[in-house]
Amino acid sequence: MANIKLTMQYVGTRYLGWQRPEKDGGNKTVSYKLMSVLEKLTGESVTIYAGAKTEAGVHAMEQTVSFTIGSAADIELLQQDLDRYLPMDIRILSCETAPERFRADLNARSRTYEYRICTRHVYDIFSSAYTAHIFPAPDIPVMEAAALHLKGRHDFRSFSGARKKKGTIKEVTDISFRKSDTEEDLLIISITADDFLYRMPSLIIGTLLETGQGRRSQESILSILKGTEKAGAPCDAKGLLLKSVQY
Repeated sequence: MANIKLTMQYVGTRYLGWQRPEKDGGNKTVSYKLMSVLEKLTGESVTIYAGAKTEAGVHAMEQTVSFTIGSAADIELLQQDLDRYLPMDIRILSCETAPERFRADLNARSRTYEYRICTRHVYDIFSSAYTAHIFPAPDIPVMEAAALHLKGRHDFRSFSGARKKKGTIKEVTDISFRKSDTEEDLLIISITADDFLYRMPSLIIGTLLETGQGRRSQESILSILKGTEKAGAPCDAKGLLLKSVQY
């Protein structure tokens, strides 16, 4: 028996997220594509565990996946075969044998998402598939002040699209705003947490953008956390990507 760890990246544009119930289009997900190829290559039924469950249209720069197969595997050959049979918008960055008890979901310490925004007056069409467009640029100091209310351990139920009653307390360890070193009109928002609820990254970023555009106050973040006010609209999925999963 072998426990395999994959590091992969994908363009989420044509997928309904990492994982989705079969009745809701489960065959149009990244996990379904990977599982189908793995089962074809190994001849086994494979259960896949992922460090993060990205949502519809969201990309991944570095996703971590683990699965167990019943026999030893040629790691180098497995990676070559996966890249051969997977769609071109899903690539395997590395493939290695992991300790027996390793699971990509349970062992993850934190996850980091990035949101990329083109702030030019005229949208750059050559990067439009991977960046949102906001002009004029939102006010960074205002968003930084609002983000202070989100850092730390809170009940993020109001920043989620799921109707969970338990497990909604998460810890946001960092939220940062910076301009790209190479592209003056590219704003990057980064958020790291121990874990994220369904739609939590997109709702947090969307709400912060509304504060930066003067559409809501910084203090409204506190009202949302208390459940007395609704979060803002989710950000545009094409600008959002899973940057990495930390172990």
